[in-house]
Amino acid sequence: MRLRICTWNVNSVRLRAEQAARFVREQAPDVLCLQEIKCREGEFPAEAFVEMGLPHLKVAGQKGWHGVAIASRLPIEDAPRLDVCREGHARCVGAKVAGIEIHNFYIPAGGDTPDRAANPKFDHKLDFYEKLTAELSRRDPGAPLAVVGDLNVAPGEHDVWNHKFMSKVVSHTPVEVAAFAALRASLDFIDLPRQARPEPEKMFSWWSYRALDFRASNRGLRLDHVLVTPGLRDAAFRLGCAAARVHDDVRAWERPSDHAPVTADLVL
Repeated sequence: MRLRICTWNVNSVRLRAEQAARFVREQAPDVLCLQEIKCREGEFPAEAFVEMGLPHLKVAGQKGWHGVAIASRLPIEDAPRLDVCREGHARCVGAKVAGIEIHNFYIPAGGDTPDRAANPKFDHKLDFYEKLTAELSRRDPGAPLAVVGDLNVAPGEHDVWNHKFMSKVVSHTPVEVAAFAALRASLDFIDLPRQARPEPEKMFSWWSYRALDFRASNRGLRLDHVLVTPGLRDAAFRLGCAAARVHDDVRAWERPSDHAPVTADLVL
């Protein structure tokens, strides 16, 4: 059985429910993990997702900001909570699907100044990473677990449009890259999109709204990730290579999110 997992910072699920439906028709994800849904649980457009064929929902909402959700074609079960947000924001939700524990995160962006002492938002971001890494390091790397979402760090030199410039900008500073590396090392996570498109190929999942033509400027960042434990290595590589991609065509749709969906396939 193929299980296609998708992560997408949708930037308002109510505004883009029709785009979500189009994406589901075209790409048939089995598990759709959304970030920045920007609504409370009772405001989530559940009926639209039932019509899409994703009737099984786990939603962690918040008025006007943040918010994450998992919509699944297959039944879902509860997963252990990984509430590592010190501010109590709706930034994480987890579920078990087909025996796989999936945790969907919207990690804080971190503001504009990469200084923990001067910028509480940046401190919150690094604190989130530290708490999550500590929690995951207690887990069994052989267990089937996926961490997905808008993790708000572009970890590699080829995950940003200009490495030298972006090394001074929040999302790609050395301390953030180190925090992401520590998270990956906590359970020896496999970065499936990078396995599918190895460096030095550039790969982005976010482009600023400021560019009139995001493809022409192509000043992107890879902020959206699908990480799996070694317990899912065989499922990820059963066909010989990782099947994962950024759907940058969605970024070109009318009134898009500034993030593109990212999918990865597992063969169970």
